[in-house]
Parts: sequence; structure tokens; C-alpha cells
Amino acid sequence: MNSLRSIFAKLPSGLLYSAVILSAMYGCGTSQAKTDAPPPAALPVIKAVTLPTTTFQDFSASVEGTRDVEIRPQVDGYLTNISIDEGDYVRKGQTLFTIDRRPYAEQLNNATANLQAATAALENAKINVDKLKPLLSNNVVSDVQVKSAEASYNSAKANVAQAQAQVEAARINLGFTNITAPSDGYVGSIPFKTGSLISRGMAGALTTISEVKDMRVYFSLSETDFLKFKEKYPGNSVAEKVKGMPEVELILADGSVYPEKGKVETVEGQFDKTIGAISLRASFPNAQGILRSGSTGKVRVPTLHAAALVIPQEATFELQDKVFVYTVADSNKIVTKPLTISGKTSNYYLVTDGVKPGDKIVLSSQSTMMMGGLKDGVVIQPQMVSIDSLLKAKPLL
Repeated sequence: MNSLRSIFAKLPSGLLYSAVILSAMYGCGTSQAKTDAPPPAALPVIKAVTLPTTTFQDFSASVEGTRDVEIRPQVDGYLTNISIDEGDYVRKGQTLFTIDRRPYAEQLNNATANLQAATAALENAKINVDKLKPLLSNNVVSDVQVKSAEASYNSAKANVAQAQAQVEAARINLGFTNITAPSDGYVGSIPFKTGSLISRGMAGALTTISEVKDMRVYFSLSETDFLKFKEKYPGNSVAEKVKGMPEVELILADGSVYPEKGKVETVEGQFDKTIGAISLRASFPNAQGILRSGSTGKVRVPTLHAAALVIPQEATFELQDKVFVYTVADSNKIVTKPLTISGKTSNYYLVTDGVKPGDKIVLSSQSTMMMGGLKDGVVIQPQMVSIDSLLKAKPLL
């Protein structure tokens, strides 16, 4: 204090007046800063609650028709007509392709002529037998002659049967020149044109007919997911557990949800060692023909939770691959807690550990983190938000 007085004593009168004023202002500012401390930050806070909810898990899937039937020729020849086009929907029995029928019509004519000749020979042999039998009783001819005539008759009879078989084979081959659809479905690619020479042993098929009234959708579970699947659903066997699964959804390639729900039907008997996964098959109705064989998508499998502790995702923040929340403890002090996540919806986390029902949680943790974050022990002014109003703004699903 004496040093300050000595300094002021040496200053000119004008400077001394200014120094006194600055000293007074500095003292007032310090006092004002001490008395006007900022109030605790007002932040929205909710209570953790348990709610019935449904979570979803998506799996990549491929779509196939109930039957994908390859159409192959059963006789050789030139294509004279293609009655359908790629992508057409055809009915069972509808003509698809026509093969040149003239060679097979001639084969049928030839077989028919052979049958007629064999039938005539049979009649002649029968006449000969009928003529010799009375003569044998009168000892005009020998027994050997009669037996020889009967043998000729039996041979002629066999020739007729063989000729009839040849006629039937020729008729079948002629029918094979008209190739028809084995079932309802959509036509695949057609790599051949009118005039192409085709044969029974060729490598490729004429086309493929995909039966699409009901579609089969195949997806795979990893070993971990499969173990969870066996624990999740009731039943002693895998088949019983499959029956206990809820209906599944199909997410199409554009992200839209297919309007019909499907049912998981089967699980393969073993894992694919190359990818470490096991395949499941779901069936989806396809009355409108929206799904096509060969398309892709995702199967969405729901999991029902009777009472799950749900935390809004906006109330959490991530740090070093862990999820945290700011909880409000006694005296409105902040306590940071890590969460154990068991699943999530589009807006909420399902939590198994870290907080319990009734705990108060800062709702705006993410925005708070962007502003620098809170620290343990910091006091806030809670602004309670009801879970009902939050659910209206951000649904649970």
C-alpha cells in the first residue's frame, strides 16, 4: 500500500486523477463479476422408461420364383416360329416355340404305313392258321405245318405291336415340335431366333419360365445370428422355432417396402463353410407380379420386446466406440454413464445396462457435445420433457 502511495505521489495531478478513476473502475468490475455468476444451464431432461417395442434386423436376400423351368427341345430341327417375347407372361399349355414339323410328319406317315402292312400280314397269318386247323383234324396236314402257321401268326402279331409303338413314337416326336409352357410364369431371355438349328443335346436352354405366383426369398444368418435365433424363438427343434417366427418384410432394391408380408419356411441343414453362414427361405405372395426371379433386396426380421428400456438416440453421444449419456444426479449434477446397447429402432436405443427406469437423462446430449460438452459435477437446471410428447415427435419405430 505504501508503494502505491509513493507512486501516486510522484504522478502529475492530471495523471493521478486518471489513475484513481481506473483503479476505481477495476475494483467495481471485479466486484460485479463476483456477484453476477451465470445461472445453471437450462437443459431438456427426460426420465428413462420401459416400453413395448419392436426392433428390426435386415439381411441381404435374393428372389427366385417357386419354379424356374428351363425350356429345352426334345427333338432336333429348325425353329420355324417363336410365339412369345422376352418378359411375356404365359399360361400353362401356351405355345412358345415351333420346330419344323415336316420331317416328323413324314416319320409318322411312314410308321403308319408300316403298321398297316403289319396289320395286313397279321390278318393273312390268321387266315392261314384258321385254314390249316380243320385240315389237321382230318389228317390232311401235319401238326408241324399248323404249328409253323401259328408261329408266323404270332410273329405277325408282334410286328403289329412294334409298328404301333413306332407310330406312337412318331406321333410323340411330332407333338414335340410344338413346345408349350409347363406352367404359368414370365419368359426369360431367348438367345435363339427363327431359323436357328436346335437339338436335344445343346448346351443352353431355349428360355426359362419363372413361376411367380409365390416367390421364394433366400437370405443368410451368420453363426452368431443363428445362435441368437435359436435362443430367441420357442420350440425344441429348428423347425418349431421357424414356425414361431413372426412374419417378415421384404425391402426392395429401391428401399421401398414390398406391400405383402412373408413367412420364413425352412432353414438349410448345414453352414456354408466358405462364408460361414446358413441360408433361410421365406415365401412371399406375388399375385400382382411385382417380384421377378433374379432380383435382390433385404429381408427385414422383426423382434418383439414386451418391455424394453428405450433411450432416444439424440440423448446419447459416442466416445471411443462407446455410447454415453449425461444423467442428472442429486442436486442436479451431471454424471456421465456408458450404455450397453442390445438393439435400436430408427430413433431409439434399447439399453440393457448403464441406466435404469426412472433415471433422469439430458435429452440434448449430442448438441451439448458439439458446444463443448458437459462435465461430471456441473449443475444444470432440468427442463422436464414427457416421454409422450417425445414419442409424438419421434415415433418409437
